[in-house]
Amino acid sequence: MSTATPQGVPASNPPTSANALPPSASHAAVGSAALLAFLAAAWFIRVVNPFQGVLVLSAMFVMAAVALAVVVVDVAWLKAHRRPSTGISWAHNQPSLARTAVKFVGLVGSLGFVGGLYWLLPEYKGDFYTTYYHMLATLVPVWLVLAVPYIYWVDRHMPMPFDGYWHLGQALLGRWQQVDRHELGQHLLGWLIKGFFFPLMFTYMCNDLARFMTWDVAHFSKPGFQPWFDAIYAMLYFIDVGLVTVGYLLSLRITDTHLRSAEPTMLGWVVALVCYQPFWSVIGTRYLAYETTFKWGAWLADHPVAYTLWGSTILVLTGIYVWATVIFGARFSNLTHRGIITNGPYRYTKHPAYIAKNLSWWLIAIPFMQTGWAEALRLCALLLLLNAVYWLRAKTEENHLSADPTYVAYKAWVQAHGIFRYLAFLVGSKVQATK
Repeated sequence: MSTATPQGVPASNPPTSANALPPSASHAAVGSAALLAFLAAAWFIRVVNPFQGVLVLSAMFVMAAVALAVVVVDVAWLKAHRRPSTGISWAHNQPSLARTAVKFVGLVGSLGFVGGLYWLLPEYKGDFYTTYYHMLATLVPVWLVLAVPYIYWVDRHMPMPFDGYWHLGQALLGRWQQVDRHELGQHLLGWLIKGFFFPLMFTYMCNDLARFMTWDVAHFSKPGFQPWFDAIYAMLYFIDVGLVTVGYLLSLRITDTHLRSAEPTMLGWVVALVCYQPFWSVIGTRYLAYETTFKWGAWLADHPVAYTLWGSTILVLTGIYVWATVIFGARFSNLTHRGIITNGPYRYTKHPAYIAKNLSWWLIAIPFMQTGWAEALRLCALLLLLNAVYWLRAKTEENHLSADPTYVAYKAWVQAHGIFRYLAFLVGSKVQATK
């Protein structure tokens, strides 16, 4: 359940000084616990198969294990529920059944808003999302029952309890004079983001889990590096979508993983959405089709040492990309601000995931190795255009997050201490040496 941060509540922990790296909203232990729980749960599903191959229940078990690990570490150890950024003050105790009822109406309205879009849009009519709908049929009734005591409990300890659920509830009850339209708009945008990305990631996770459950270990007995590359590469992306799926679901004030704000600009939305299905199936095949059937594996098939080095580099870049997901813990979500992450790979650059992913695409697709210089140049230009899309994603995200002083301080710190600062220094030194 995501809500916008009320006015007057700090969005992130403030930096300790102008020259210090601001503390990260998520401790590395949270991401580590989530990763270990994911791997253990996936292994348990594969070995024990407690749900007799029922994919939806198996995926929900894995998600529950990750969510439990995150909550235990975040709340029991790190005491995330005591942070000012949660909007909760345990010294404040003003329960209200009326507010709880209004917020519950807002929650039901939020689900109805997303459900109405699923009913309306043809994209959600096919078989692709079947597992997602089965999951909703199991989860939503339980979720609604548990939501009532949770809303009541959290609301009574909120000094400023009029969040997005309250404003939507008031709007649905026809009390528009009490509605803050900005809060309402941000709340609906947050649910639109969840409604778009959560089914996509859950479906990907289910597909990857199905492949993992039927993985043939005999594949590793084949000679050479290729079997290991295929397995590790697939496993890294399985981890990525698994943790991302939990991130979209586990949006709670009690863990301080709630929504602070949603991307407010159309440009930010466009450059993000074009990178995902169903939009990428059009953009990627008709406009930015930089890939061919000639990949790096075929190029280096007769050169085992080069094959191993090239493939290992791809795995390292993909590993950095997944590390950037893991370090979020349960905070990952496109187009949103749910706390500023400053540790892990984000200590070295503001956009480690984008940089690593885009570099890996050059090594995987090798557009520069196609037959004929004109065709190679054309494919390289197309991949550069895709790189430019991610550059725009990075810039729109920076503009969005820059409303938070913590991000401004973090951005300044990275510019002064990050890895590209040192690379620029080295390049500058070599230029000076040649003069």
